[in-house]
Amino acid sequence: MSQDRIRGRAGQRRARRSRSALRGEILNLPNMLTMGRIAAIPLLMWIMDQSNELTEGPWSARYAAFWATALFTLAGITDFLDGWLARNLNLQSMFGRFLDPLADKLLVMACLIELVNLDRTPAWLVALLLSREIGITGLRAIATEEGIDLPSDRYGKWKTAMQMSGLIGLLLHFTVETDFFLFTASINYHRIGLALLLGSMVFSLASAGGYLVDFGRAAFGRLRERVSTNGA
Repeated sequence: MSQDRIRGRAGQRRARRSRSALRGEILNLPNMLTMGRIAAIPLLMWIMDQSNELTEGPWSARYAAFWATALFTLAGITDFLDGWLARNLNLQSMFGRFLDPLADKLLVMACLIELVNLDRTPAWLVALLLSREIGITGLRAIATEEGIDLPSDRYGKWKTAMQMSGLIGLLLHFTVETDFFLFTASINYHRIGLALLLGSMVFSLASAGGYLVDFGRAAFGRLRERVSTNGA
């Protein structure tokens, strides 16, 4: 048997193993949950569109708002669950590390854009939040390429918590009599959600500033090392 044929068969076996490994990564439980989160985005936007009181009527709109909130909350739970499963079942993968943050950003971006369409949040606020997300994602991609680690800081964690809570409030939107076991009160979820989203913007900008400072320090530090090495 010729060497070329042997090498050809070996290459085919490696390609089959590579495809099999990728298929295994895509079909593992954490990544399927992540892909389910992405698949839920069109459904969420459609239900949100049904929660418009002007076009659907008050009762149908409230009903749709409840289900939109439930679906968004369920998607948030899967975000925690897929990471927990990946760590505890030793199912972490490159595909999952790429897809998980992308799914989170797509979900939040779709929700914010639809909230502007429903006139529940100002367009300038959404533009600012989305610009920050896109900019920091690009910065982290550059940092990864350069071997610079940019870990999440406490401002980023506060931003995420307030943003998700604010979005839930804006999805509920309506003033609802809420039972707190010991007492009942009328809660305007729109005002609460908007206040939390505005608060998340403050932490979002603070977190972005921290990323820029950390990246600048690391980049200039590496530049000084290269200059000193070349000078030596």
